[in-house]
Amino acid sequence: MRDIWTGRLVTALFLVVGAVNLLPGFVALAPSQIATAYGVSIAGAHEADLTVLLRHRAVLLGLVGIGLLCAAFLTSLRVPALAAGAVSMGSFMLIAFTAPELNDATLRVARIDIGAFVLLLVAALLVRRQKV
Repeated sequence: MRDIWTGRLVTALFLVVGAVNLLPGFVALAPSQIATAYGVSIAGAHEADLTVLLRHRAVLLGLVGIGLLCAAFLTSLRVPALAAGAVSMGSFMLIAFTAPELNDATLRVARIDIGAFVLLLVAALLVRRQKV
């Protein structure tokens, strides 16, 4: 019975962390939402460049999110999805928290990633325990 609940918890954790990573992916389809999502204006001389870079970031986050969502149901994908999620969120947090003077929206994204990263660590521990 305990294994059933552990399995359901792991699935739920992958779904939550997957959604956290997938949602920003919609910026790739709606670049007008960049200012809302990140609290930055991309208007100006480098608007096209910044739009491309942030949309590409959104695509990569979407791919990580899709991988995590698939791993919720396909146990063979769990370890690679855990690794991709940890590298993605971990690198963003490292970069964000070592950068000077970020705006509130970017700090909010970093705080959300902290929470998602903790959930991902819990999922990793449970997945490891299930394999032992």
